[in-house]
Amino acid sequence: MVELTADRDNSLFEAEDFSNGAGPALFAGNTGSGAKRRALLHFDVSGRIPPGARVDSVTLTLQVTNSPNDFSQPFSLHRVRGDWGEGSSITSGGSGAPAQLGDATWRDAFYPGRRWSSPGGDFDLAPSATRMVEGLGSYTWHGLGLTRDVREWLSQPDSNEGWLLHGEETVLQTARRFGSRESGEAYSRPTITIYYTPAAITRSHSWGSLKAAYR
Repeated sequence: MVELTADRDNSLFEAEDFSNGAGPALFAGNTGSGAKRRALLHFDVSGRIPPGARVDSVTLTLQVTNSPNDFSQPFSLHRVRGDWGEGSSITSGGSGAPAQLGDATWRDAFYPGRRWSSPGGDFDLAPSATRMVEGLGSYTWHGLGLTRDVREWLSQPDSNEGWLLHGEETVLQTARRFGSRESGEAYSRPTITIYYTPAAITRSHSWGSLKAAYR
């Protein structure tokens, strides 16, 4: 197995030109006022497992560091379709900070001016994995969808744009704060674990070595 920490992450705030590229937290879900939050996560998997190895399964772990309640809510991971940025905006609060050059925002994949095709990010509607999230604590996502995504990213590195974390947005007070890769607590940083089977080792034998082995 190999464990990787996110090499890029950010939050999208429905207030449009706000972001949190360098902040210690990620946000996803719906606030008490009905403002949506979505998180972006990227992991550099290229070259991280031996050539020829088979990816058997993948898990992603996030730490909830703040929650308005303990009600169980669905949070899903969706494959992102398009590159996006992580700038120098920084805040620990759930309202975001003014976007800086290169930040992803609700409207922009790269602020300012390089827009998403659709506000809120370009991503597959079908989730790669979903799980219920309650209050504070560690949560792990897994499933065939995550495994499929990582297999493709290993074989086609240019297709890796990461995942978008999407919370329940049809009701209020579902937003959760998660630790980002800049979190001061290592245990709360986003991680993936890739379980794999190494390629079989084949050996070539000369006729002389085979005869010697049976003497």
